[in-house]
Amino acid sequence: MRVSKRESATDKVSDEGTEKTVKDDAVHLRRNIGLLPSISFIIGTVVGSGIFIAPKGVLMNSGSVGLSLLVWALCGVLSTFGALCYAELGTSFRKSGSDYTYLLETLGPLTAFLRLWSELIFIRPAVATYVSLAFGQYVVEPLFMPCAAPTALVKLVSMLGVMFVVAMNCWSVSMAARLQVLLTFIKMFALILIIIPGIMALVNGKTENFRNVFDTDSLSLTKLPLAFYSGLYAYSEVLALTIPLAIIFSMVVVTVFYVLVNVAYYTMMTANELLMSDAVAVTFAGRALQVVAPAIPVLVALSCLGALNGGFFGVPRMLLVGAREGQLPAILSMIHIHRQTPLPAVLCLYPLVIIVMVRGEIFQLINFASFSRWLFIALATLGMIIHRYRFPDHPRPFKVPLAVAVIFTIVCFFIVGLSLYSDPWNTGGSFALTLSGIPVYYLTVKKSYIPKRWEKTFNYLSLHLQIFLEVAQQEVQTY
Repeated sequence: MRVSKRESATDKVSDEGTEKTVKDDAVHLRRNIGLLPSISFIIGTVVGSGIFIAPKGVLMNSGSVGLSLLVWALCGVLSTFGALCYAELGTSFRKSGSDYTYLLETLGPLTAFLRLWSELIFIRPAVATYVSLAFGQYVVEPLFMPCAAPTALVKLVSMLGVMFVVAMNCWSVSMAARLQVLLTFIKMFALILIIIPGIMALVNGKTENFRNVFDTDSLSLTKLPLAFYSGLYAYSEVLALTIPLAIIFSMVVVTVFYVLVNVAYYTMMTANELLMSDAVAVTFAGRALQVVAPAIPVLVALSCLGALNGGFFGVPRMLLVGAREGQLPAILSMIHIHRQTPLPAVLCLYPLVIIVMVRGEIFQLINFASFSRWLFIALATLGMIIHRYRFPDHPRPFKVPLAVAVIFTIVCFFIVGLSLYSDPWNTGGSFALTLSGIPVYYLTVKKSYIPKRWEKTFNYLSLHLQIFLEVAQQEVQTY
């Protein structure tokens, strides 16, 4: 029996439609993030809580107004160099997973596992904790001014903020994306609201706080790395960008914004007043924006919520990739069969954040998390340089100048190394926790020495947890 061309074409269209329907119905992480939400996630995490938290830490460890402004500018330059290096890594290795994937491809599975281990055990819990504590501080502080806000209440509100963000990222990717777009516009509005009155006051002659700006009486060279940690924290999420022109443009804008915000702070506050304030933007608003002062803490709190949301959106996907590579429990590589969200990876971070939050203090947490974070960033760019030498013919759509990569890597290692002397308790603890992943790797990943009974129990619990959470492995390869 001969089949007509029209019937064949109809059958082909029907088959393609069926295949598309099956693929749409299959369990997999959907790419529901458009251009605007993507830009918003980048801006929302780069221009986030850091500019409202870090000024106090930068000033405290730099010792003077002038040097603190210089640190902010240098942090912008250094972050731009790092982002350009990550642009080369991101275009050379197209698999998802960010620097976990880069370390896996360049320096091998042990270094990649240590990155994953550190991110899961303490980097992300510490980062999420100090962002959420800033959120709680800005929500609660205005209610008790001029008295100090109760610590317990601040932490309770912080926990509620984390709970909201976790629920949002478990419920819907698109909803989390829409929330991020809204919060990004709010935080940019908050920055502009701070910059304009500060600069206007400076232009009108309010310059008394800028006399002797480079006073070196309080300068301690051993504390400078901690000043850079606070400043670099505010820029660190720019490493998510992979488009060179976008990196250069966005970093110039962000650096100018950050310096201008700090200039506005110093115009209305002395250095000592800034150091005494637990909520810098609230103190600033009380002096420069008395009419709309009550709105500032709300805007800043929402900015912190945006940074928290961006972190909980990105990091679980790194954990998912690590689990897919066999370096974390398989359940962390599963996604919800209806919501299409990485539910187990998001949920596993929540109790760790709460544990750190109970005992954490913001600036100690910055030093604690930043040591390992910047150690692995330096290792990733070192791995990029080594990979260039070992595999010169590997496709690289974008190549950062070698001098930029070398300067960035050396400066990062220098800051990381000197910080061990500056704050040995927090940075040493961070280093020790990072190294604790080595025996874990050799006992559970490289070759499993877990007793069979324990392994059987773990698999049994994982199976029932999978059923309870309604999660499964991806049925469509999206990586």
